[in-house]
Amino acid sequence: MTKTPATGIHHRESANASEGSVSAARTGERTFEGRNASGATVAIGPLGTPGHFSPGELLKLALAACSGMSADRVISRRLGDDVAFTVWAHGTSEPDNRYDRIEEELLIPLSALTDAEREKLAQLVSASIARSCTVGRSVEEDIDVSHEIVDVGE
Repeated sequence: MTKTPATGIHHRESANASEGSVSAARTGERTFEGRNASGATVAIGPLGTPGHFSPGELLKLALAACSGMSADRVISRRLGDDVAFTVWAHGTSEPDNRYDRIEEELLIPLSALTDAEREKLAQLVSASIARSCTVGRSVEEDIDVSHEIVDVGE
């Protein structure tokens, strides 16, 4: 068992842990601290718990971050290494406690591109996400994931 220094929360070690493994240690009723091998932590609890992410929010966050990481090179090659863009993931769980659809939108400053360049970028972004986003590729058979690029200007 190891103790997260800043919080004093105990994470039990797993003999099966390997690169990419994560743990969730209970911190209270239905609340947990998530931790990865590098020591990064996140507070997890029911939707609406102050200072915590719900598991559904973490799923959407994982999808959004994975899509952003997958599209980063394509976008920065066309818009510059310092381009600032944001990926959102929207969706609400159904009464059967499943997400039937998660909609992603990429907020990208597209004002410097022509219509043809915007269309080409949209195709390349979609292809990059489809090819490289491990999280999306893993859940797409059960969750309909869509991508929308939204121009936010400069």
